[in-house]
Amino acid sequence: MLLIISLLGLVVGLVLGLTGAGGSIFAVPLLMWGLGWSLPEAVPVALIAVCIAAGLGTLVAWDMTMVRYRAAMLMALVSWLFAPLGLSLASSLPAMWLTLAFVTVLILVATRMLRQAAINPQEAQIVRARVTRQLVQRDISTGRFEWTAAAFTVISGIGALAGFLAGLLGVGGGFVIVPALRATTDLSMHSAVATSLMAIALISAGTVTAALLQGHKMPWLVALPFVVGALVGMLAGRKLAPHLAGPRLQQAFAVAMLGVAVALVFPLLFSIS
Repeated sequence: MLLIISLLGLVVGLVLGLTGAGGSIFAVPLLMWGLGWSLPEAVPVALIAVCIAAGLGTLVAWDMTMVRYRAAMLMALVSWLFAPLGLSLASSLPAMWLTLAFVTVLILVATRMLRQAAINPQEAQIVRARVTRQLVQRDISTGRFEWTAAAFTVISGIGALAGFLAGLLGVGGGFVIVPALRATTDLSMHSAVATSLMAIALISAGTVTAALLQGHKMPWLVALPFVVGALVGMLAGRKLAPHLAGPRLQQAFAVAMLGVAVALVFPLLFSIS
């Protein structure tokens, strides 16, 4: 059993290392299938694994000068206010509706990634968005964000959405944070993902803490081997990422997400009928 749990964590870490996001999208369904858990039971373990793996990715996989620390910390702080709302809503909703919400997120993200890969395959990334309007400006000399009211509002809004989804569905928020940063700032993909990893680590840590304070039990005998597997997968993913073509990796990731969505919906159709 411990080997199976470690292998499940390995898959999550590998996805997070390859893409800079998306680890928790697979963590929750893998725990549900592998251990027979419900979605609320899987959320805390998924988040703690993503938290530690994303923290490791921030420390060893990226040039730390690319991390916008203040933005990551602001997103995390705001997310900690909204994560309990997501947790409370998750505890009051039927498991079927939570699963359907999770499936909807999977389909939306996968569809967007497939569309991006088709439109611009030369620059395809797992989580990519074209800059449409730079609502958050940066100081040319330092590269830091200029903290205007608009910048504060935009970054806080990203954190609020990521925190709510983390509490509701157990997703770290990278698939929200990176496209949002790319759409509202002039950050490079490298810098956006590096900043996202730091924010994911902090958001996940805050959401796990909120879950524990609300009385959720943490099955440490499952969580620890899952985390170890995720850490190994993260390191392996960062080694493999430079050798894999962006468009192919993006398409494979999107197809896998659609497969997960179908597999989650299939049992619900039988239960309804």
